Amino acid sequence: MRTKDIGRLSHKEREILSHLDAKRLPHHIAVIMDGNGRWAKKRHLPRIAGHKRGVEAVRSVATTAANIGIPSLTLYAFSVENWKRRPKTEVTFLMTLLKTYLKQEVSTFNDNNIRLEYIGRIHELPLDVQQVMNWAKDATSQNTGMVMTLALNYGSRSELADAFNAIVEAAANNGGLEHLRKKAIDEETIGKYLYTSHLPDPDLVIRTSGEMRLSNFLLWQLAYAEIYVTETLWPDFDGKHLLTAIADFQKRERRFGGLVEKAEHSA
Repeated sequence: MRTKDIGRLSHKEREILSHLDAKRLPHHIAVIMDGNGRWAKKRHLPRIAGHKRGVEAVRSVATTAANIGIPSLTLYAFSVENWKRRPKTEVTFLMTLLKTYLKQEVSTFNDNNIRLEYIGRIHELPLDVQQVMNWAKDATSQNTGMVMTLALNYGSRSELADAFNAIVEAAANNGGLEHLRKKAIDEETIGKYLYTSHLPDPDLVIRTSGEMRLSNFLLWQLAYAEIYVTETLWPDFDGKHLLTAIADFQKRERRFGGLVEKAEHSA
């Protein structure tokens, strides 16, 4: 990481960073941002106040991740289930907040060399929201640093269904379904049709607010990811918390279904 990028960090962030191994940073961090509503409730505020404060957390986490050299960051922003499980007024506010956030933050993305991407059923979002999303993506397309992906109208089961349908459609256009029957569908094939085919699988997933579940987020991609759960509510989560999660990640022994070296020698 460059000295000028480290200089953008707070004193506390630099202190935590000094204890990290720069060669063992995660290549891809995924975050389940949870706790906006509870943050607002604790303060006797409307839920939308929690969502507004959550935007500040996104800015802090994204800039810190970019400045320490994390290649990819994916944030779970809006799920396919949210349409039915949130009040209509709240969903409308979230769509408006998304547009406002993107318009305001493009300069931040560019200042920190962040390239913006999206995953999910984007085509189902309101047209005006899609237009702002496309504008923000184009405005950051020349950046060469961290790729920040927003998961919007996203669900892992929906992603897998879309991938399987795309495989069938591709087979139908390439020799018909008989061709599909003769060709084994392996993990590599499925991976090529996932929304995240252009990204490495996350090696660290962070969940805020203390909930112990993945909530239909990147179920395929998180097969061997290290899971870090914190009681901190998302609006209170910032760059210091991100670096603390990375420090915990670096203490783990990643086995990927195998044995660590010591265990192999003693077996």
